[in-house]
Amino acid sequence: MPQQEPTTAPRRTRLSAADRRASILEAATAVFADTGYRRGRTAEIAARVGVSEPVVFQNFGSKAALYAAVLDRVADRVGAELREELETCCGGSVATLLDHVLAPGHIDRMHVRGSLGALLADAAALTEEPPIAEAYGRCTRRLADELTALLARGQRAGEITADLDPAAGAWWLLSFVASHRFRGTALPGASRTELENGLAELTRRMLTGGARPGTAGS
Repeated sequence: MPQQEPTTAPRRTRLSAADRRASILEAATAVFADTGYRRGRTAEIAARVGVSEPVVFQNFGSKAALYAAVLDRVADRVGAELREELETCCGGSVATLLDHVLAPGHIDRMHVRGSLGALLADAAALTEEPPIAEAYGRCTRRLADELTALLARGQRAGEITADLDPAAGAWWLLSFVASHRFRGTALPGASRTELENGLAELTRRMLTGGARPGTAGS
């Protein structure tokens, strides 16, 4: 019988330092969004990447610093997703994008376990961790800048009410989204669903002057 060549395990590709750091951030985002900061385990993050737990700390120093880096990454990700959705799904219409964001149930879906909204809601309560509190502030301000630019673009297109301060409108939107957990705790059940829909419609009317997408200037 012919002899078989000895089989060897495939060689594992060694990640560059930048790729390893990005992989850890990707895994940490998923773990923290799913379980929260306090319950999220760096050992699980390491296991998802396929490295030892000390490698996580070698790259980020501490669990709090890792979470802060995740928040900085989330700001980039959410901003990019908003810009992409504006162009690919909304035809460049800011009013259409607002209709999508404020649609019934959408804010609820933004906060389900495993979502970026759930991660941000968790971060808002971690004020005892200075690196996280600072990163949350940076993240929120960057999201406010993204929304300010979107609303200003909508004003130029005649879709957003002309007398609105875009920055104030951006912070109103962020405040509405961020207070979702508060409303859910204070008013559970069907009453909250009705309230959420009413607040979303109130916000849309305030920002657009009541006009629906495609009716600007009519």
